[in-house]
Amino acid sequence: MSRQSRQSRQSRQSGQSGRSGRLARRLTQLYGGLVLYGASSALLVRSGLGLEPWNVLHQGLAEHTGLSMGVVLTVVGAVVLLLWIPLRQRPGLGTVSNVLVIGAAMDATLSVVPDAHGWTLRIAAMVAGIVLNGAATGLYIAARFGPGPRDGLMTGLNRRTGLSVRLVRTAVEITVVVTGFALGGTVGLGTLLYAVSIGPLAQVFLRAFAVPPAPDGSTVVAAGQPRRAILRR
Repeated sequence: MSRQSRQSRQSRQSGQSGRSGRLARRLTQLYGGLVLYGASSALLVRSGLGLEPWNVLHQGLAEHTGLSMGVVLTVVGAVVLLLWIPLRQRPGLGTVSNVLVIGAAMDATLSVVPDAHGWTLRIAAMVAGIVLNGAATGLYIAARFGPGPRDGLMTGLNRRTGLSVRLVRTAVEITVVVTGFALGGTVGLGTLLYAVSIGPLAQVFLRAFAVPPAPDGSTVVAAGQPRRAILRR
């Protein structure tokens, strides 16, 4: 075998190894981020100081159905995913995993973490929940395996209606918060702090967890992420 042939073979092997390594990292980030997202949301529940907009709805529905919050989150995610059909959205691995993993992680965390008592513990749980949620968002978005069902709904409505993502997201999240609050979901300081801080936090963690693209520009299994739908709150 000539020297040039050996170098070409080594280059191909190095490229394959690099792509495999990137894929492994992206999968780790995806599922680690989704598990952390569910766990961080559970901390906000235990703080009792207010939830993320969609979890206000999930908690309200859980109060009236007798189902766990994680199960409600999963069911609502599946229903939202069905709304992608008329919007002509295509789910990715991250989309389906979002529906299946976050609710299970939330219920698992709620089963072992008790309610926080006293202002010190409640505020600590709230702050930890928000910061970890930002880290989780950065992890799974940076993995580039497709948007979550709720984020895809925002971008789908944006394309179909011509309205800005910011306006669509604001309208949808106000609707779910008001509905969830009417059903008994918790709205409070945590809801407000989450709304104003999650975007900046997620952007910081997106940069921290960014996965370098493959040399040929391939993303292997990925679908693009609508970052503006997730970060503009």
